Amino acid sequence: MPKYKIAWMPGDGVGNGVMEAARIVLDKINLDAEYIHGDIGWEFWKTEAHPFPDRTVDLLKKTDCALFGAITSLPKEESEAELIPELQGKGHVYASPIVRLRQEFNLRTNLRPCKAYPGNPLNYKEEIDIVVFRENTEDLYVGIEFHPLPDEVRAVLNKNHKKMARFDNTPGEDIAVSLRINTRKACRNIITDAFEFAKKTGRKSVAVVEKPNVVRETSGLMVRTAREVAKDYPGIELWETNIDAMCMWLVKNPSDYSVLVTTNMFGDIVSDLCAQLVGGLGFAASGNIGDNYAVFEPTHGSAPKYAGQYKVNPMAMLLTTKMMLEWLGESGKATALENAIAEVIKEGKVRTYDMGGSNTTLEMAEAVAAKL
Repeated sequence: MPKYKIAWMPGDGVGNGVMEAARIVLDKINLDAEYIHGDIGWEFWKTEAHPFPDRTVDLLKKTDCALFGAITSLPKEESEAELIPELQGKGHVYASPIVRLRQEFNLRTNLRPCKAYPGNPLNYKEEIDIVVFRENTEDLYVGIEFHPLPDEVRAVLNKNHKKMARFDNTPGEDIAVSLRINTRKACRNIITDAFEFAKKTGRKSVAVVEKPNVVRETSGLMVRTAREVAKDYPGIELWETNIDAMCMWLVKNPSDYSVLVTTNMFGDIVSDLCAQLVGGLGFAASGNIGDNYAVFEPTHGSAPKYAGQYKVNPMAMLLTTKMMLEWLGESGKATALENAIAEVIKEGKVRTYDMGGSNTTLEMAEAVAAKL
């Protein structure tokens, strides 16, 4: 029997190509695992009206973790235009299944390392090594939204907040409302994860990135909780910064920062900025981590225009695979893979188009595998 069972979910677009790249290095590194295909994504929405079928949910429950390629996300207007004919008028609307996956399996921590590897021509600066801890299940991503604004919801808002008076003359059909919901438990969990990581890896600071001067209640809860948690880690300094200022300072002095922790939306934004500092989404890995399960995915999208062309950079997926190996406890294999990735980047002999080269996705993976 294989040591591990890994759900293998290519998803959409370039997901298939980068997953092929991951399999090249996993086979070379000889991970004792069974890879079990899982259906997920836009194609299954079109054929079944379920981008995350129940059979895939069941599969995940029977595996140790999952490796995931890419997913198509569409704005509401486009998804409604793509309704399956037999579902017309029944209110079925496509939504990215990754959000449901994170919530259903309580993958509360989104871990996004952004590290500059020497020799990468796309590095902003070579000394950057930032890890973003993003709360993964709450905030604006809870999906509690209204448009038009129902009268009963409006009545509750009017009763409980005087600032609603400014919208008295605005019809409900002209108002859209999204709820930002953060809980103390989720704030404490993600902040504790960030401080524990800093302690384990010898990092000296954790920066909580929010906007409490404007978004007083939800961001305020996050910052107040960070102050409480920080008391348990006297050797690690807590920095408090607003999301807008953080973006500016990351561009100006990225090497000043080590661990960032924030809520779901701000984490999505700031981690993409950090990714660009170290080469772009082609180098952006991530893990969705819960207490008993984890799903690992590169943060780039499905890039449908490149589907089947084997053009995109697989390094994000290979670094994601390295994160999966670490989570499984295969630290030796994870270190070997990262060292091989770093060596290929430093040599600069094999590069995809984004790095100024002409090699394919799979050629990049084969070059890494040759170093293992």
